Amino acid sequence: MADFLSTVSPAVIDQEAVQKLLQAGATLVEVLSPKEYNRIHLAGAINIPLEQIDATALERLPSDRPVIVYCFDYQ
Repeated sequence: MADFLSTVSPAVIDQEAVQKLLQAGATLVEVLSPKEYNRIHLAGAINIPLEQIDATALERLPSDRPVIVYCFDYQ
């Protein structure tokens, strides 16, 4: 796990970069609650609630391509 985490490079990116990454096969993750995700989410996004991401990321997310994590905070 330490090897995997050493390759993680979080960054804030703009919409154009998101589109390019998605076209190249990136995985899009929304960290909304299941209720919010079922109400509205970005097309093609999978749902991993923020409070579960640490526990499930390694088993649910690919390690061979970029992962985009999106959180919309409307408050």
